[in-house]
Amino acid sequence: MCGICGYVSKKNISPEQLKAMNDTMYHRGPDDSGEEIYEMSGGYRVGFAQRRLSILDLSALGHQPMHSSDGRISVVYNGEIYNFQELKKELRDYPFRSNCDTEVIVAAYLKWGTDCVTRFNGMFAIALYDRDSGEVYLFRDRIGKKPLYYWQQEDGIVFASELKPIMVCPGFSKEIRKEVLARYLFQQYINAPDSIFQNVRKVEPGSILRFRAGEITTWKYWKIADVYKRQMMHPVGSYEEAKRGLKELLERSVAMRMIADVPLGSFLSGGYDSSLVTAIAQAHSDTPVRTFSIGFHETKYNEAGYAKAVAEYLGTNHTELYIDEKEMFKLVDSIPQYYDEPFADSSQIATMLVSELAGRHVKVALSGDGGDEFFCGYNIYENVRQAQKLDILGGMVHGICNLPGFKQAGLEKRLPFRVRVIAGNREKESKTQFGAGNYIVKANAMVKAMPGQAFLPVHYLVESGYGIANWQIRRMLLDMDTYLPGDILCKVDRASMKYSLEARCPILDKDVMEFSYRIPHSYKYHNGDKKHILKDIAYDYIPKELLERPKVGFGVPLDQWLRGPLKEALKDYSSYDYLAKQDIFDAAYTSDMIQSYLKTGDAGPATGANYSKLAWSFFVFQQWYSKMKTL
Repeated sequence: MCGICGYVSKKNISPEQLKAMNDTMYHRGPDDSGEEIYEMSGGYRVGFAQRRLSILDLSALGHQPMHSSDGRISVVYNGEIYNFQELKKELRDYPFRSNCDTEVIVAAYLKWGTDCVTRFNGMFAIALYDRDSGEVYLFRDRIGKKPLYYWQQEDGIVFASELKPIMVCPGFSKEIRKEVLARYLFQQYINAPDSIFQNVRKVEPGSILRFRAGEITTWKYWKIADVYKRQMMHPVGSYEEAKRGLKELLERSVAMRMIADVPLGSFLSGGYDSSLVTAIAQAHSDTPVRTFSIGFHETKYNEAGYAKAVAEYLGTNHTELYIDEKEMFKLVDSIPQYYDEPFADSSQIATMLVSELAGRHVKVALSGDGGDEFFCGYNIYENVRQAQKLDILGGMVHGICNLPGFKQAGLEKRLPFRVRVIAGNREKESKTQFGAGNYIVKANAMVKAMPGQAFLPVHYLVESGYGIANWQIRRMLLDMDTYLPGDILCKVDRASMKYSLEARCPILDKDVMEFSYRIPHSYKYHNGDKKHILKDIAYDYIPKELLERPKVGFGVPLDQWLRGPLKEALKDYSSYDYLAKQDIFDAAYTSDMIQSYLKTGDAGPATGANYSKLAWSFFVFQQWYSKMKTL
């Protein structure tokens, strides 16, 4: 686990400047660093740099940039190739010097070219320079576990694991891309390939970028819609086969992720996913696994007691830390520093806290991320199912609401909020993304419109591309493409790397993901039971009574914070004079909206007028913006 950065450019970026870029990511790799610059044909120069968090082969032989034995290939890399030992056996003709997975990447490329990436099972962001072909490649893992940005210029590119190296690169202007802001305010994150800056993009999950002679080409080697369709053509024959196969793959995945030359532990919330991963890890360990959980004094958020009960049953070496609201609040100021671009999922605070706790004792932590998206765990999937059942009726109500007499009388506003949501859900490309229309209106109205400028729609208008009639499955696939990499995995990466901790996600193993597509949906959502097959496997390790309970999500008391200790800062950020000078948001509309929210607060779920999330997204952006300018 590391941080990488570099460039391909005709501009003269000095070794000192490259090192300064690299050192902005010290937290991602405090154990070692390396920076090198190479001459390239066509007047280009290639700069490669890496900050290293040593996990495998702690010796100097794991130093990066790493080169092939013949000097043809140079690589910098962030992540883990979990099947590197298996690949090494296939590559026995290569004269290996180290026992690290980076050298396996070099050898694999020499044998298979860019197809090598299809053989890697892991999480990775790789930059590779091939001197023979005069090409530089950027590779990103299938599901987007590891981040990778690039700034496209007329004469080259600058790439990095985070935005900080790009922001300090000579010539970078920090120009905000306003087109993404309405979607950010609504979604609370910015999904690939977009970023907050003009001319800066993210390499998409499962993608390869090639730079050759000044031209950039990108393509997907693993696309969720295509892989799902291909795998579902070969469904498993029975529930027993599905359970047995999934269990075997999970056991293999966890075992692979326990390979490390440093102390390893596991996040344990007490929920199904983290408990299952921890149980399998303990079954593969001769000593008690270190487990970590955060407790909250606020009862409705606190799952620490459940986690402790699971830990006691499994016999782990458990550590828990109870925190209060003040300790959570202290982390608010650090969000812009480590998330680089506006990111307003407030559960990042809990993730940072548990990462800090684990980082005091271990350098690697297992997590249960991916279970909800791949096995139908979120509550929204139940709502989506109900919405599909009511869709025809919703269309009829929509038609009635648009009759002249009905509309003129304003009778639509008298309908229950849920009815209005279903009736308004008429966009075919975003059927599973229904929500309060007034949120969309406000998010769009907040951003200052420029002549000829088109904002990205707040929803992802892509659903027909999945070719799936079942709304639950369609929404799951959409979340795998958007919410999982753009929000969840971004959150975990930045929170863990803040404390130089590597987070590994066994459920997001390549083979587990692809096998999940072969499992009939009725095994995942069974008679109203979400995540049915994953729960069934968990019960093989842990008694049902320790796990079975309503799903509890962590939530910061946003309304209390924004209208309490953060009120004055929010007022300053939303004043007409501040916004007019900033020239990003519509000053009059945004100022009035935020001031109105500060007076009334959230009105309750029945009305849909709950604007704390929108106000929080705005606050996080303004906090980020003010700190970004100082870099």
